[in-house]
Amino acid sequence: MSADKPLVYLILGAAGSGRREIVADVIEGGMAKDASPVVFVASDENESTAESLTATPWDWTESGEIEATWPTEASAGFFITDGRGDPVDQVEAFKSWMGTQGVELARVISVIHCSLIAAHSPLLGWHDACIHFSDITLLNRREDVANKWLSDYQARFAKRYIPCLVEMLKKGRVKNPGLVLDQQTRRLSHWFDEDETDDWKNFVTDAGDVIIEDEAADDPDEEINEEEDEYLARYPGGDRKKVIPNISEYLD
Repeated sequence: MSADKPLVYLILGAAGSGRREIVADVIEGGMAKDASPVVFVASDENESTAESLTATPWDWTESGEIEATWPTEASAGFFITDGRGDPVDQVEAFKSWMGTQGVELARVISVIHCSLIAAHSPLLGWHDACIHFSDITLLNRREDVANKWLSDYQARFAKRYIPCLVEMLKKGRVKNPGLVLDQQTRRLSHWFDEDETDDWKNFVTDAGDVIIEDEAADDPDEEINEEEDEYLARYPGGDRKKVIPNISEYLD
């Protein structure tokens, strides 16, 4: 983490999963009393906001980039994605947006709408995409869900060796806000990791020019293998190789 960069938490999850209330709860219980983090919410997502939360809308540009300006006075913030949109598209755009704003990722948090998945099993795949990028997953909206379903859902994390933390919420409240805000990386995806530079060297010529040279370029037997993220991988035509459900078809 860079000490001089503001930290941002990315909040994934479905519309109606309680993300705004959770963010308000985490701010109240886990941050300093004088903290005033910025909270970005999708401009076209019609959800009520907790009274204690001041929300700043974000939008899409015509070119498909995130349009939002980080306040210079904010040292931390939360970016709540559009819960009716594709989380993978938003994760991809969010990384570019962070670069333009000079902020650094603290953690990715997924909020799981348990009753929505229990009612619509295809949405397992949509939520799996969120979890793939997450450091911690919060199970919410589970009051009307059968205990067996919940146990089976929790067991999926262990069976699939998913490294993120999993916490259950009670009536939408976070048991340990500090645990949610902790900056330990536990996500399965490496999309947000800093670029590795070990395979590159800078050479300065007598003229003062800097030449960046790939060490493997002179060795035909040496290959640099970059593992493509399964959710971000695309076919040559541009379509994603891994397709997830359109959650808007299942929401009111």
